[in-house]
Amino acid sequence: MAQRNTALTAQDQAGVDLTDFLVRLQDLLVENADIREFLEDFACMTASKLTKTGNTIACGVTVIRQKKPVAVAESDTLARRLDEIQNSFGDGPCLTALRTRTISHVPDVRTEQRWPEYMKAAAATDVGSILALPMELNSTAEAVVNLYSPCRHGFSQQDIMAAERVTATGAKALHLAVKMAQLRDARDNLTAALESRATIDTAVGIIMAQNRCCRDAAFQILTRASSHRNVKLRTVAAGIIAKVAGDQSIPTNFEE
Repeated sequence: MAQRNTALTAQDQAGVDLTDFLVRLQDLLVENADIREFLEDFACMTASKLTKTGNTIACGVTVIRQKKPVAVAESDTLARRLDEIQNSFGDGPCLTALRTRTISHVPDVRTEQRWPEYMKAAAATDVGSILALPMELNSTAEAVVNLYSPCRHGFSQQDIMAAERVTATGAKALHLAVKMAQLRDARDNLTAALESRATIDTAVGIIMAQNRCCRDAAFQILTRASSHRNVKLRTVAAGIIAKVAGDQSIPTNFEE
């Protein structure tokens, strides 16, 4: 009972009901096969959830996955422009929040002393204040939510609490989305590896038949051809198969 009362109090203080937000997040996980699509929808949902009359919030989301390109999504052109400006400088509230795992709050971009170059560029846009919140994903990925308000002092303490709740809720869904993406990547890599193996094995068999040699010798011939031509082994193997299949445009000339 005490835990329930605590949860209700937190909800009242934050002033945001996340019931519909949670339902929509579940739908996003089912509907979006690509993590970028998920992030785009999530950015739009977050901006809409935190927008109030007279204070339209723009949202950008940045995700860094191990050995993968940075995934970025924005709710509108303002968020996209500000994210691009920040990335061009290599520093700012978003990148600081991502690096330090703490919230970065800029009440007024025109009086902010930190990140002077970025703030000067940001002040030339329609943004008045910025709030960057790191997302706890408990995985090999890192993420941060960037919120932009057209108003100076556009994020009150209650707004910050609401943003923290929305971000924490979204982080759980994003964690699942990242895990799902990792599983898809692993599946695709395995499929590609099996296809590559089958192609190479077939080419080795062709070389064995053409040169009347053993498997090891045939594989060495294929490997040397790949090295001499500076072409991937699978590509050379595919060329051999295509030659046998009647594609005369691909030269082979493999001799032991």
